[in-house]
Amino acid sequence: MQLTQRPWLPNPDDGTQITLGFDGSENDDFTAIQGETIDGLTFTPRYGPDRRPAIWNPAEWGGQIPRSEVHAAVDELFERYKVERFYCDPQDWYSEIGDWSLKYGEHHVFEWATNRIKAMFAEIKRFEIDLATGRITHDGCPIAGLHFANARKAAKTGQQYVLIKPTNHQKIDAAMARILAHTAASDAREAGWGKTPEASGISHAVYGFN
Repeated sequence: MQLTQRPWLPNPDDGTQITLGFDGSENDDFTAIQGETIDGLTFTPRYGPDRRPAIWNPAEWGGQIPRSEVHAAVDELFERYKVERFYCDPQDWYSEIGDWSLKYGEHHVFEWATNRIKAMFAEIKRFEIDLATGRITHDGCPIAGLHFANARKAAKTGQQYVLIKPTNHQKIDAAMARILAHTAASDAREAGWGKTPEASGISHAVYGFN
C-alpha cells in the first residue's frame, strides 16, 4: 500500500523531548533510527553536516553498515534532544547497545528484541490503532513510508501476526524502528512522561499495512 506523497517535515527543534527506536543489521538489511516526540510526531532523525536521514543502506556504504556513522548519529541525537527512552533490537548490535547504555544511562537505553511474536504483535497493533485514531502522526519521510508500504503481515498462531519483507530487496527496517520508537514513547507515557504534551500542527495522514 502506497502512501500519498506529502512534503517531508523538518525535524523537531533541538531540545524537544523524544524517544528513539533502533533496528540494526550488518550487511543485508538497512539499519534505521526513528523517533517520536512527546506530543506524538513520529519522524526520521537527520544528522551530521549534510543532515542525512538516520537510515543506512549497506549498498551505499561498500556493502557494510557504517557503524561509525551510526555511533555519530546516536551521539548527536542524545546531544540535541532530551531522549527519554531508546529501544534497540539487539541482533548484531549487542556490544554497541551496551556501549550506549553505559554512555547515556541504562535508564535511557534498553534492549527490545523484535523476534518475540506476542510482544511484537501487541506493539504493531498499538501502532496501527494509535496512528489511525490520530494519537500519533508522521513526518512524511519517503523512506519510512516506503518501508511501511513494503511490510506484509505474516500469520502466526493465536490469531497473531508479525511484519515481514515480501522479497529481500523490499526493506522494512525503518518501519520496525518507528514502531519501536512508539513502543518506547508509550511505555514512557505510562510511566509518567508527557502528562501535559503541547499540541502541534503535524500531519494526520495514516500509514497502512498490507
